[in-house]
Amino acid sequence: MINNDAVDVVDRARMPADIDAPDKVAYGLTWRQLAILAVAGTAFYAAWNGLRAVVAPQAVIFAGVVFGGAVFALVVGRRDGLPMDLWLLHAVRHSHSPKALSSCGDHAASVPEWVQSPKGRLPLPAPLRLPADAIDDDGEIAVGGDRAAIVAATTINLTLRTATEQAALIDGFGRWLNSLSTPTQVVVSAQPVDLASHARTVADAARTQPHPALEAACADHAAFLADLAEHRDPLRRQVLVITRAAPGEQGSHTARRQADDTVRALSGLGVTARTLDGPAATAALVAAADPYRTPRPGGLAAPDTVITLTATS
Repeated sequence: MINNDAVDVVDRARMPADIDAPDKVAYGLTWRQLAILAVAGTAFYAAWNGLRAVVAPQAVIFAGVVFGGAVFALVVGRRDGLPMDLWLLHAVRHSHSPKALSSCGDHAASVPEWVQSPKGRLPLPAPLRLPADAIDDDGEIAVGGDRAAIVAATTINLTLRTATEQAALIDGFGRWLNSLSTPTQVVVSAQPVDLASHARTVADAARTQPHPALEAACADHAAFLADLAEHRDPLRRQVLVITRAAPGEQGSHTARRQADDTVRALSGLGVTARTLDGPAATAALVAAADPYRTPRPGGLAAPDTVITLTATS
């Protein structure tokens, strides 16, 4: 018999957060860490055999201790969530990569004949190669020979749900993940919130309220928003789901259909989702590339948009 008044009991399985971590081989070290230690040990052994006849053994041992400490820090150290060797590799690549990029194609790094070459070591802009080629009006993005679309989604709070509801939501989300047959990317980012403009809007609306109490409440809320924008850095969470067309699938709206299917699947979980059109997809890509960019009035022009200027008398 089933007692409806009984507390719902749902089996839970603990899932590790570091499922993508490399496997530990020996002594808690990975293959890459063991390879670094092996190369360092071989180098020290070769230096010991080559220098012990001409250099005092104490000096070689002291140099070996310093070298071993640096290698140990390189092997077990971490910074910004990366192993120290990978972090240093990225630092070297960043220091040698161009800091200025241009969309002029492959000729960006060449100086035209009618331009005098800059003197000294002034770096020239390198070609800018973006993964997206074009964005249609309906929001489909041309990525090389593939098509992609973006879905903007909200979040849901599992803490306020019962154990049965949490299990149902997780099961529904798992069914959506299992139904994916194309590469799908979920991007969760933090975007700044412009509360100053909201405060000015509320302050302007306070003057049009029909009752003094409503006007005072609006003015007080506008002051609260202005103080929050001045002393804090409020952020909002943005969730984007990027869907791609299936390999070999033809048609100009294949990625859009995948995005619409994603919207229907997520809507069944209580998530508010919508497929972004061309201007919204352009704004989302710009915000992802520079999240702290000051928003411009009127938004950004979509690709291939003709911009005209009206002459004023």
